[in-house]
Amino acid sequence: MWSRLTSLLLNGWRVLIRPSIHYSLGFLTLGGFVAGIVFWGGFNTALEAANAEAFCISCHEMRTNVYVELQETIHFSNRSGVRATCSDCHVPHEWTYKIARKIQASKEVWGKIFGTINTREKFEEKRRELAEHEWARFKANDSLECRNCHEFAAMDFTRQSDRASDQHSTALASGDKTCIDCHKGIAHHLPDMSGVPGWE
Repeated sequence: MWSRLTSLLLNGWRVLIRPSIHYSLGFLTLGGFVAGIVFWGGFNTALEAANAEAFCISCHEMRTNVYVELQETIHFSNRSGVRATCSDCHVPHEWTYKIARKIQASKEVWGKIFGTINTREKFEEKRRELAEHEWARFKANDSLECRNCHEFAAMDFTRQSDRASDQHSTALASGDKTCIDCHKGIAHHLPDMSGVPGWE
C-alpha cells in the first residue's frame, strides 16, 4: 500500500515538473495569467464585501453595541450627509495596510466564535481593553484612517474653536500628537477613562 502511494506521489510530481505534452508553453502561460486575474478579482471582491457596513454589523456584538453608539454621532448623521462606515475608521484604505489589518482582524473572529463579548455585559467588561487596542493602532499609524477624510492642510483654523485651533496648529502640526490622542470616543462611548493620560 505504501509503495502504491509513493508511486502515485512521484508520478504526480513528475507531471508537475516536466513540460506538457498536450499544451504549449504560451497556452499554459496565458492560462496562468487568466487564472491569476480571476483569483485576484475574486479575492478583491471578497475583501471589499468584508468592508461593507452590513458585513460588519452582521455580528450581534456589533449591531447592538458599537453600531448603535455610532448612530448617535456626527460621523453617522450630519448636515453634509457624509457618513463614515465601520471600515472607514477601522480599515486602512491603502491595499498593503488593508491586508495587514484584515490579518490582524481575523483573530478578532475568536471573540465571536467563543462568545467572549456576545452580551452587553460581557462587551462592557471588555470595552476598555478593546478601546485600548484601537487607540494603540491609531497612535501607531498616525491616525491614518482619520486622515483619509480629514486633511491637515485643508483645516480652516478660523472656523474652529480656540481650543481646537490651538491644539491643531501646535501639537498636531508638530507631530507631537495625533488625532486619537484628543478624539477618543468620537464615534463610540468611552470606557472608564481612569488612568488614561490627558483624561484625568
